[in-house]
Amino acid sequence: MASPLRMTAAVAGVLQAFLAEPGTERYGLDIMQATGYPSGTVYPILMRLQRAGWLAGHWEDIDPAAAGRPARRWYLLTPDGATTARTELAAYRQRFAVTGPAVPGRPTWAS
Repeated sequence: MASPLRMTAAVAGVLQAFLAEPGTERYGLDIMQATGYPSGTVYPILMRLQRAGWLAGHWEDIDPAAAGRPARRWYLLTPDGATTARTELAAYRQRFAVTGPAVPGRPTWAS
C-alpha cells in the first residue's frame, strides 16, 4: 500500500490531474499546465508522491540532440497510488467541503 502523505490543495490538484486519466503517463510541464502551479510547487510534489509509492517515474529514452529537446521524466500513478489518491481526495473534499475540482482554476499569478 502507498505511504500516507500530507494532503494540501496543491497535492490534491496534482493528484486530480493524474486521476483525470489514471493510466496515462504525464510529465512535469503537463502537470503544471493542468494545475496552474509553478515548477517550484509541482516538482517537489511529484518527488514526494514518487517516494511515497503513489507514482512511478522514468526518464524517456530519446536522443536529446535528435529530438531537439531534453528528455522528459514521465510519471504514472501506481495501482496503490490511484486507490489511495481517490480515498485521500474524497477525505480532503469532505474535510474542506470542496465540491468541485481541487484546483478550481488558474491562480491569479498565472498568465
